[in-house]
Order: sequence, then C-alpha cells, then structure tokens
Amino acid sequence: MQQKEQLIIFDTTLRDGEQSPGAAMTQDEKLRIAKALERLRVDVIEAGFPAASPGDFASVRAIAESIRESRICGLARAREEDIRRAGEALAPAAAGRIHTFIATSPIHMQAKLRMSPDQVLERAVEAVKLARSLCDDVEFSPEDAGRSEEDFLCRVIEAAIAAGARTINIPDTVGYNLPDRFGRLISTLRERIPNSDQAVFSVHCHNDLGLAVANSLAAVANGARQVECTINGLGERAGNAALEEIVMAVRTRGDVFACDTRIDTRQIVATSKLVSTITGFPVQPNKAIVGANAFAHESGIHQDGVLKQRETYEIMRAEDVGWEANRMTLGKLSGRAAVRARLEKLGIQLDGEALNQVFARFKDLADRKAEIFDEDLQALVNEDAQQGSQDRYRLGYLRVCSEMGTHPEAKVELWVDGVPKTAAVTRGGPVDATFQAIEEMVGSGAQLLLYSVNAITTGTDAQGEVTVRLQGSDGRVVNGLGADTDIIVASAKAYVSALNRLQAPSSEHPQL
Repeated sequence: MQQKEQLIIFDTTLRDGEQSPGAAMTQDEKLRIAKALERLRVDVIEAGFPAASPGDFASVRAIAESIRESRICGLARAREEDIRRAGEALAPAAAGRIHTFIATSPIHMQAKLRMSPDQVLERAVEAVKLARSLCDDVEFSPEDAGRSEEDFLCRVIEAAIAAGARTINIPDTVGYNLPDRFGRLISTLRERIPNSDQAVFSVHCHNDLGLAVANSLAAVANGARQVECTINGLGERAGNAALEEIVMAVRTRGDVFACDTRIDTRQIVATSKLVSTITGFPVQPNKAIVGANAFAHESGIHQDGVLKQRETYEIMRAEDVGWEANRMTLGKLSGRAAVRARLEKLGIQLDGEALNQVFARFKDLADRKAEIFDEDLQALVNEDAQQGSQDRYRLGYLRVCSEMGTHPEAKVELWVDGVPKTAAVTRGGPVDATFQAIEEMVGSGAQLLLYSVNAITTGTDAQGEVTVRLQGSDGRVVNGLGADTDIIVASAKAYVSALNRLQAPSSEHPQL
C-alpha cells in the first residue's frame, strides 16, 4: 500500500479564533489551550499577532517558550515593524514560523490599502525576504485570494516563493467561494506557477456561507497539503473551518483523500470542551464530532441497527475522538490522588497550590452534589483559572430573596480594589437584581449583550454554567464565565468575571 502524504494541521484558535466577539483570552488561558493543542499533535500553532499589543506579544513569546512539540507561528502584516516584532516573539521557539500577508483582491487593494498591484507585489517580496532573514520558516498569504484576479495572484505567489516563502496560504477571507471553484483555483495555481513545487499550498477558509470545511476539503483534494482551522470552528464572524471536522473527514474517507494527519484524535473532545469553557462559546448539541448528540441514537431503527453492528449507523467510533463510554465519577469521599488522576486523564496538569485550590473547591462542590463528573472538574478548573491575582473585583457575599407575588431583592457584597462594598436592589427578577446591585457598586456602564445558562451535567443537582457577554463604553466585548449549583451565584460570578476582563488591556487583530 502506498504511503499517504501528510496533511499539515495549522491551528489558529489562539489568533483568528480569539477574534470572535467576546472570545478574548488571558495569557494563562492561551497557554492552557496551546498545551492542549500540543497534546492533540497539531503541527503548527498560530499563537497570535505579536505587533497587536504588548499582551499579544507576551502571550506568543510565552507559548514559544513552553511548547516544544508543535511549530509556533506569529502573524505579521507586510510591514517591517510587524515582522521584526514577530521574529522577536518567536525567538525562544524550538521551531518557529513567521506568517506575513498583504491583500491582493482589487477591492482590498483599492479601498483598503490604496496601493497599486505593482506596489503590493513589491511589498510582498520585501516582507517575505525580511521574514526569511529572521526565520527559516516563512508563510505568505495573499489576503482575500478567493476574490483576487488569477493572473495577479500567480505573479504575487511566484515572487513570494522566489523570495523565500515555503508555505503559500490561499485565504477565502470572506467565505465567498464554492467548493468546486475553490478546488479548481488551488489546482490551477499549482499548475500555472513555475516554482509551485517549492512550497506547500495551504488554505484558510471562513464559514460565512457554511462552506468552510467543504471548501477546505475541496482544496485538499486538489493538492493543498496544509489546512488552517480552529477548534469548534471558532473565529471571525461565522467562524473558520472546524479542525475536528477536517481531521475526521480525511481520516474517515481515506478512500478519497491521498493524505492523512498526525493528529491524536482521542484528544479532540477534551480540547473542544476546554476551548468552549474558556471562551464561553458553547458547542451546539448537534455539532459534528464534538456535539453532545454526535453519537446519540434516538430512533428505534437506528438503535437496533447499532446494537447489531455499529457500522450500520456510525461511520466513526465515539472513543476514537475522545468520547468515553465508561466515565469514572467522583464523590465527597474521593481523595486528592483520585482528583489529580482524573484531571490528568482530561489533559489538565496541576501541582502544588493550584491543585490544592481546585481540590478545596471540589470538596465544597461534593458536599452539594452527589456525583462529580468530568465536566464538573473542567468547570472548576476553568473558573479557578479565570480568577487572577490582579482582578479588581471579587464576589464576597450574595443573598437573594425571591417570593411569589413580590419583586426579588438581591444583597451583594463586592470587594473592589481590596475594599468591601455592599448594595441591595429590588428588581423584576433575581438575576436582574443581582446584576443591578453589582452595577450600583461598580458603575461600569457596560451593556449586557448575552446571558446564557447551560447545565454542565444531567440531574437536578447539576452545576449551571453561566456565560455573560458585556460591551464596555469603549466598544470592547468580553465574556465572563461562572459555574455553581446555584444559578444566581453562577450568574454573579460570571458578571464579575466579565467586569474584570473589561479592565484588562485590549488588542486589535487583523483580518485574514
């Protein structure tokens, strides 16, 4: 049997995924996701855009210092200051890559860049040469390639390869393309460009028409050997191609694709849950591969078929992507060793004081909940990670009185810059009263964009996981997360978490 070529998986959850409104992550959260991607055996991790802000630079550098098994990439516009900043951030990486880009479509060149095609070509070549002088591995992207003129696209790509780019990424920046046409574009570029054999062709597809995965797979079928994607399809606007769908499509349809990935698919579900919890973006139940219903069978005909032979209605094994048929539950008699072992099974490494804090919270939860499931542990860890030592606000006390026929009253104690404050507010609902009491002490003026509650597990004693999305007076959008068996307490935690995130420095990211 002929050995298959490798399909390189380039994950941009930490860069493009973070551009989803409210999905901004702290440095510690980015490190946790990067380590999960490393366990997943992602080939290239696009860690961020170093020139965007000091915080982004620090995050990319921290990831470059910590990750040894995956190549770390930094994004840079075709500008000298961006490229040098990326090179500096990537200096500690065991394997680094600078990814530079400039727009090549007529509408972008005219309306955004206000540059002629010849000027864009010249800038692209200069950018690649500079990046190559700083890093052996350089990727070049002609932004909005999907709407670029083919002849000009060929000129730019040929020049970029000649200048030293070893990966050429073709972005469908606005999700405009259709699979058959996008596949033909990749095939045509590889045929027309004389030095195309000196570079790996890559694709980066957005999901505006729901075709990001389909377009990516069409490109792979026509010779692309790198796909840029994100966990859960997270990303700008409607998102990006979902990593889990790309990987499992190629793996499952090995009869069609002449390539395969090196991804450890058993890590997919755990990584999906981690990203979902950190960003506050829940995974829809019917989401392919990682949704709660992805391997569920309600129909009697389907159940009968699966019982007789799994392949009648399942084209993949749930265990192969990380779902576990037999999950160990923990309770109030479980010890530290059992909790630590289960966390390690979930890909979470905790030691010392961090483990002590999570274990103390586990014991507190176990007194209120009979069985602690994997999802409960992940919620504990993620909520603990969201609480930074520099947080300005901390929830101290909450009492809510709600009686039929009367308006609920919430009394809240909040520590602001280390000083306790209290407020009591009566409103139409207990959550509204709680939020208004917090606002009376804080006066943030933030607008509530989203309030979402999800049950972490089944049962009436399940923890509720609350996501709060706030928009600050400066237009910034952030998510806050809180979990508790008491929904009102979880709501207060989520609101305070979002307020703390509004205090954190912001960064701006480019579109690609």
